[in-house]
Amino acid sequence: MIGLGAIAGIAAVEFGMVLTPGPNMIYLVSRSIAQGRRAGLISLAGVFLGFLVYLLAVSAGIATVFALVPEIYLAIKLTGAGYLLWLAWKAVRPGGRSAATTEELTPDRPRKLFLMGFLTCLLNPKVAILYISLLPQFVDPERGHVGLQGLILGLVQIAVGVAGNAFFIVTAGSVAGFFARHPLWQRLHRYVMGTALAVFAVKIATERTGAAVALR
Repeated sequence: MIGLGAIAGIAAVEFGMVLTPGPNMIYLVSRSIAQGRRAGLISLAGVFLGFLVYLLAVSAGIATVFALVPEIYLAIKLTGAGYLLWLAWKAVRPGGRSAATTEELTPDRPRKLFLMGFLTCLLNPKVAILYISLLPQFVDPERGHVGLQGLILGLVQIAVGVAGNAFFIVTAGSVAGFFARHPLWQRLHRYVMGTALAVFAVKIATERTGAAVALR
């Protein structure tokens, strides 16, 4: 029902967004460095729940939205591409911030760690725009139930997002230390991620398939 291209596409977009500094990444890495890997993983469990809330909410209404307003594909396409370009600029601009740049945090209890991870995800504009503007672009009405497609693609996104964040939690201390000692590599990381996001943005903006299907 879902093409491998759509699965690879949403996985690649999520991978690029995971590697781009944002509220989730900065909080998880900062918490891991300040309080240890266990605290980071507890916070990640809260982020995971936030992902699920977004996915279920969007999947429940995506079929209705596409059925009532098929032209929304075009608006979704341009909004999503524009957001990726904005993230790319944030990564490569002078003074851009690496995900490994953190602030000192006071220790929190597990319950608060979980809740803060959950709230950070819910209030993260990157996550909101991903589900509202980017994920629907990989759904093809000709391949069947669009709500089910959105649900499956969302689960792929969650798997990539959780795995990527878990990797950074486990390696947070060593990565932060490496970037602190080698600012050149920190800049290189920002430029590579910014370039990747810009490429995804151009591909989404110039791809005619989604809009063409929606407007038939």
